[in-house]
Formats: sequence, structure tokens, C-alpha cells
Amino acid sequence: MEKKRVAVPLVCHGHSRPVVDLFYSPITPDGFFLISASKDSNPMLRNGETGDWIGTFEGHKGAVWSCCLDTNALHSATGSADFSAKVWDAITGDELHSFEHKHIVRACAFSEDTKLLLTGGLEKILRIFDLNRPDAPPREVDKSPGSVRTVAWLHSDQTILSSCTDIGGVRLWDVRSGKIVQTLETKYSVTSAEVSQDGRYITTADGTSVKFWDANHFGLVKSYDMPCTVESASLEPKYGNKFIAGGEDMWVRVFDFHTSEEIACNKGHHGPVHCVRFSPGGESYASGSEDGTIRIWQTGPLTLDDNEVAPSTGSSGKAKASVEDASRKIDGLHITDDGKAKEKEEVVNA
Repeated sequence: MEKKRVAVPLVCHGHSRPVVDLFYSPITPDGFFLISASKDSNPMLRNGETGDWIGTFEGHKGAVWSCCLDTNALHSATGSADFSAKVWDAITGDELHSFEHKHIVRACAFSEDTKLLLTGGLEKILRIFDLNRPDAPPREVDKSPGSVRTVAWLHSDQTILSSCTDIGGVRLWDVRSGKIVQTLETKYSVTSAEVSQDGRYITTADGTSVKFWDANHFGLVKSYDMPCTVESASLEPKYGNKFIAGGEDMWVRVFDFHTSEEIACNKGHHGPVHCVRFSPGGESYASGSEDGTIRIWQTGPLTLDDNEVAPSTGSSGKAKASVEDASRKIDGLHITDDGKAKEKEEVVNA
């Protein structure tokens, strides 16, 4: 009888508290990158392919709830419980701007053209900062009906979406008028909202449900019940034929988009899974957990024997790191020698 293959993830250590948000950059000439937000107040940047630690952005004085990278992965932004959102140089790790708020910042997102930063949080106000005029007061969008949990841009920066911590639904706002134009109704509060890479779908997680919405006509396309309360979901970006979900039961599950059949169930985290995201090419996906680790899982079926260690999921000609090797590098003993990481060595040590 054929032995069952076991998925062996790359395990990324470094955070000392729960990992609450993950964000992949698009593919750049230097590869793609993964940024993580944690309650330890130290967001970290990694090579998205290997999980190798590149650097830590130091400066927040409270839990970091949200993180993102701009289109070229040259800048990052973070939202924190210290009542600030910060913009960083992702090459040097330097803090470029700090935007003060009057309460905890739960969510932030760069516009597609990278010129604007959207923030939201417990103040129940959506703010748009002009990064070309960082000293100018931000534009405030009409008051949110609840504390903001997630934000995103869509329709070439013409529309923004937000969900709330305390009430259900996803609200879509017209950027020009600052008014709500549509509400996607959900029974429970939406803990994760992702706009697909091709702009066709909005993927949401609420309660025990993962839903897919038409991002242009706002109709509900599919709704699937999950085996447990889910906190995050992500649609495979290349073919859109599968999605991942993670939540309370500590497992990261892969499902068929068309049938909702469970394709894989990845076990390994020792606490609830707070965030899951597909890499921009869809060849791997990352999960962040209450246990303080990030795990990078391979999408395709493993072709290794069970006693071998899974390689990293990239397709470059460089030597591929084993889990142990990646962990050693991530702990700061070695920084990868590829071009982008070398440029970024100046980022302050973890």
C-alpha cells in the first residue's frame, strides 16, 4: 500500500508573540517578499520563496496588527496598537513616516499606484494619507459603522472596502464621494477580506463560512461552510481553482474552489491560525499562528519520500533550503546572499 505523503512546511521562527497578519508582495525583479505583523511589535520581512529572514522594522511601541508592502516591495506599512501607522523603507528598514491616530490602528493598505495609504481601526474612521505630501492632513472617509478590522483597495483605487470587528458585512466605499455604495451582507463579522490578484473576486471569512463575491457586480458567487470557525481565507491567484482557510482548530486546509471538497489538511501549528495567504505565483502559501511561527507550505503534491525534508517552493536555480537550514538562517545566523536580501542587510537585526 502506498504511504501517504506528509506535507513538511518551512517553519519561520523569530516572532516572540502571536503572528496576526501576513502579506505577500507581487513578484518583483528581485523575487517576492513576505511581511508579517505580530503582537511582539516587531514586523519582519522575509524572502517569500525560502522564508529566509531579511530584517525587522523596529520602532513600534505596541502590538502590530496589520502590515503590507507596496507594488514594488520598496516600501512597507504597518498599523499598531501604539495609535500609529508607519511607512518604512523596505530596503534599509528606516522609518519614513509615522501617522498618528487617536486609537489602535487595525488595518492598512497601499493603493495600487503606491501613492496613498489607507488606514482604519478602533476610531471607526477610514483615513487616506497622501504619501507625496505626508505632512498634509489625511482625507477622512465617511464614518465607519463599527471598529475597522480590514481594509483594501479595488477598481484601480476607485473603491475601498472595509469590514468591522463588531458587526457583520463588508462595506464598499466610493473614494471620490466618500460614501458607502454597497454592503456585502454576512451573518458574522468579517475577519479577513482579500481582493483576488485578477480583481474578479473578494474572498471573505466570517464565522464558520468562507464566501466569494463578484468584485465588480458585488453578487455572492459561492459560500462554503467550514469545519470550524475560520479567521482567514485566501484564493489561489494563478488559476483560482482552490482556496485555503485557517482558524480555531490550528489546521490549514486546502479546498477545491468549485466543489468545496477538502484537498489537503496541514497540521503543525500549536495555536489558532490567524492568517493565511497564497504567494503571488500560487506555488506556496503561508500561515501565521498564535504559536508565534509562520509556516510556508508547498501547494503541489510532494514527490519526496516521507523521511526526506521538503525543499523550499521556488523554481529558481539556486540551492533550495531545508526546513532546518531555513530556521538557522531565519534565526539571524545567516542572511541569504541573493541580490535583494543583500541590499536589505542594513535592516536592524531581529
